[in-house]
Amino acid sequence: MVLTVLLSLSSLAAGAVIEKRAAPAGFVALPSYPAPHGGWVPEWSDSFQKAAQVVAGLTLAEKTNLTSGSGIFMGRCVGNTGSALRVGIPQLCLQDGPLGVRNTDHNTAFPAGITIGATFDKDLMRRRGEALGEEFRGKGVNVYLGPSVGPLGRKPLGGRNWEGFGSDPVLQAYGAALTVEGVQSKGVIATIKHWIGNEQEKYRMYSIIQDGISSNIDDRTLHELYAWPFAEAVRSGVGSAMVAYNAVNGSACSQNSYLINNILKDELGFQGFLMSDWLAQISGVPSALAGLDMSMPGDIHTVPLVTAQSYWMYEYSRAILNGSVPVDRLDDSVTRILAAYYQMGQDKNYPEPNFSANTLDAEGPLYPGAEPGSPRGIVNKFVDVQGNHAVVAKEVARDAITLLKNVNGTLPLSLKANLKVFGTDAEKNPDGINSCADQGCNKGTLGMGWGSGSARYPYMDSPIDGLKSRGANYSFYNSDSFPSNSNPSPNDVALVFVTADAGENYITVENNNGDRDSSKLNLWHNGDKLVKDVAAKYSNVVVIVHTVGPVLLEQWIDLPSVKAVLFAHLPGQEAGDSLMQVLYGDVSPSGHLPYTVPKSENDYPKSVSLVSDVVLAQPQDTFTEGLYVDYRHFNRERITPRYAFGHGLSYTTFSFSDATITPVTKSTATPPTRPAKGKTPTYSTKIPAASEAYWPDKFNAVFRYKYSFLAKSDADAAAAVGNSTTKYIYPAGYSNVQTAGVAAGGAQGGNPALFKTAYDISVTVKNIGKTAGKAVAQLYVQFPTGISFDTPIIQLRDFEKTKVLAAGESQVVKLRVTRKDLSVWDVVSQNWIVPNVSGDYGIWIGDASDTLKLRCGTKAATCVGGQTSPV
Repeated sequence: MVLTVLLSLSSLAAGAVIEKRAAPAGFVALPSYPAPHGGWVPEWSDSFQKAAQVVAGLTLAEKTNLTSGSGIFMGRCVGNTGSALRVGIPQLCLQDGPLGVRNTDHNTAFPAGITIGATFDKDLMRRRGEALGEEFRGKGVNVYLGPSVGPLGRKPLGGRNWEGFGSDPVLQAYGAALTVEGVQSKGVIATIKHWIGNEQEKYRMYSIIQDGISSNIDDRTLHELYAWPFAEAVRSGVGSAMVAYNAVNGSACSQNSYLINNILKDELGFQGFLMSDWLAQISGVPSALAGLDMSMPGDIHTVPLVTAQSYWMYEYSRAILNGSVPVDRLDDSVTRILAAYYQMGQDKNYPEPNFSANTLDAEGPLYPGAEPGSPRGIVNKFVDVQGNHAVVAKEVARDAITLLKNVNGTLPLSLKANLKVFGTDAEKNPDGINSCADQGCNKGTLGMGWGSGSARYPYMDSPIDGLKSRGANYSFYNSDSFPSNSNPSPNDVALVFVTADAGENYITVENNNGDRDSSKLNLWHNGDKLVKDVAAKYSNVVVIVHTVGPVLLEQWIDLPSVKAVLFAHLPGQEAGDSLMQVLYGDVSPSGHLPYTVPKSENDYPKSVSLVSDVVLAQPQDTFTEGLYVDYRHFNRERITPRYAFGHGLSYTTFSFSDATITPVTKSTATPPTRPAKGKTPTYSTKIPAASEAYWPDKFNAVFRYKYSFLAKSDADAAAAVGNSTTKYIYPAGYSNVQTAGVAAGGAQGGNPALFKTAYDISVTVKNIGKTAGKAVAQLYVQFPTGISFDTPIIQLRDFEKTKVLAAGESQVVKLRVTRKDLSVWDVVSQNWIVPNVSGDYGIWIGDASDTLKLRCGTKAATCVGGQTSPV
C-alpha cells in the first residue's frame, strides 16, 4: 500500500530538499501541554482505577510494548500491539474497516457509511453498529477501526467521503455516535477517525521528500463543523480515536498538541487512547509529549519493513530512561489503553483472533513481514460471523435508496413490464467479486469504494440476481456502450445502471488516485453517453446510480424519456433484492440525499477544489469557505442545485402539521461553569531502573519484529543521562503540571450544559397519499438576524424517520434542539455562546433542506405552517 510509494521515492531522498512553507497568517498550531491524564469522568473511573493498578506493576519494557504495534504485517491483524503476558494482557488486534471486517472470510460486507447516512434512520444506524460489533468480536478483534467522520465531505471529489455519513456535521454526528454505541455494546472498542481535517487523499502523508498537506482551519470552523461529530462520538464513550495523516495549521496531526491535548483530551473530555493512522507518526518524543498514546503499526513512516526501526518501542524505553519523556506521560497512555480494554469487558472471556488479514489460507506465516523465515502455523479458522446480519444490511441498502425523479408514476414497475437492462453495473464483476485487492477496481456492481475501508464480499446479490429472483421479464446487455441489437419497443422500460467510484490513494483506479481527480464529478465508463443513447431509443428510461457521492446529471436529467432516477449509493453485498423491493413497490423509497447534487462543478467554492501540482513544498489547503460547505454554501450564494441536501421522493405524499415547541431549559449567553475534573490516577515521576528495559537472556527475536527492549549498555547510558543533573529541554510552552481544564469542557463531549435540551418540538406527519411509506422529518435552525456572528441561513440540527405509515395514517414525531444547537463558538472567550438569548430562532421542519414550510419560533414558542422556505 503506502509502502510501495515510499520505497519508490527513497532514491530521490538524498538530493531532495523539502521546502518548509508556513501556513498562512492567522492559522497557528499553538502549543498545549501537558497531555491531560484520563479517568476524570465518572463513567470511566472504575476502568481507570483497575488499569492504573495493573500499570503500577508493569516494567518499563512492558509499558512501552503496549503503546506500539509490533510492525507492519507482523501478526494476524492489520495492527497488533505488544503484550504484557506476565499480567494477563494479550496483544490487541486492531482491524479495518468501517463497513466490515477487512480481508477475511465469512463476514458481511455492509452498506457503506454514506449509505446508512442516506437512510436518515437513527434506529438503523444503531442496529448496523450492533451487527458490526458482533462480527468484529466474533473474529476476535479488540479494536474496530471505525466509524469515520473525517473527511466530513468538504470536497465533493474527496476519495474517502463515502466512508462517512454525509456532508453535514450533525448527520455525521448521529451516524458516528450510534455506530459507536452499537459496536461497543458488543464489547468491541470503536475508533473515531480521522482527527482531523483529512479532506483529500492527494498529499495526505508525510514522506521522505514532501511534508503532508496542511489543512488550515480557523478555530470557529474547526469547532462548528469538523470537531462536531467527534464530540458526539466522545460523548457516546468511544474507546479510541485515530489521528489523520495530514497537518493542521502547519503541524502534523500526530504531534499537534493543540488538537490532541487542548481540544480532544481536555475540551472534549476524550478518555480513550489516541492512535496514529498507519505510518502517520513522524517522530518519537514530540508525538508522545503532544498526547499520542499508540503508534500504529509501529514502524517509522519513511521505510517500513526495510528494518526493524520504530519511533517508539525500544526508543520509547530509551526516552523514559533519559528523561526526554516524563514517566507519567507513558503511564497515562498505557492506562488509557488498558482502561478501554476493561471498559468494554475484554478481560472476561474475550475471543482471540481467529483469522488472518494477510492470507485466506488456513496455514501461513505468523509474521508475514518477517519473511523469509517467519515461523508458520494455523492462521485462519474460517469462523462464520455473519449470523442474520444480511437482514439489517439489506434493510439499510433498501431504505437508503433515494428517488430523485419520478415522472407520471413511472415507478413502481409492474412485474409484467418488459425490461431492457443496460450497464455493467447491473451484474457482478466477471473476474470475481473479490478479484481486485481492497476492491481496487470499478467492474461490475459497485457496492463500496476502494481502500482500507473496504471488505471482501461473501457474495454479491446483484441487480440481475434480483431480477431473476423476481421472475422479471428482462433482457440484459452487459456493456457500457449502447448495443445495436436491443430492439426497442414502445412499451419497454429501460433500466440503465451507471457508477462513480473513489477510494484511498494507495490504489489508483482508472487514473483516479483515490480522489476523483481524473473523473471529476462525471459518471464513469461513459455513463452519460450510455444514458443519452438509451434515452434516444426508449421512451421510458429509469436510471440507477451507484455512487460514492455527488455526480453531474445535467447531460440527460431533463430528457423527456428519462422518467425516473434513483441513487442506490453503495449497497454492499445487498445490491439486488434491496433495489427490487423499491423498483416493484414492495416498499416506498425513503432515502434522502446526504449531500447536495450540483448542476456544475463551478457551483462549489474554489477553495474546496483538490490541491494539486505541488512539488517538494508542503501543500497548503486553506479552508477559506469557513462554515459554508455543501448546502450551506449553495444557500448563501443563492445557487439552485439540481437536488438539494436532504431531497428524496416517495411513492406517496406526506404532510407536516400541528407542530408544537416547548421550552425546556432556559438559555443564558454563556453556559454554566463546567464541572470540575474528577480524581485521576496518581503516577510516579521517578525514572525506572535501566534493568526494566534490558533484553531478556537467550531471547529468540523475530526478524523485523518491533521490541521494547534495549541492550544493557544502551539502557544504562540512557539512565545515566536521565539521572544526571542535566535536564531535558522540553518544547516551548511545555509544562508538566496538570490543569483544571478549559472552560468549554467538563464531561465527555464538552460542557454537559451544551447537550441539555433547550426546546422540545413535535410535529404530526401524515401520509396523505395512497401508498404506505416512511417519511423523514428534518429540523433546521435559523439564527436570529442582527447578531454579530455570520451564520449559515439554515443548519441541520435533528431528524427523525417515521415508521411505515399506511395511507391516511399519521405519527407524532419528537425532535429536540439543544443549547449547543443554538450556540456559536466564540474564538475570544473560547467557549460556546448563545449570541442572542432573547432572539427569535427559526426552527424549520420539512422533508428536505429546500422544502421547509413549517416554522416554529423560539421567541413566541409558536409554530406556523405554510411559510415561505428560508432558502
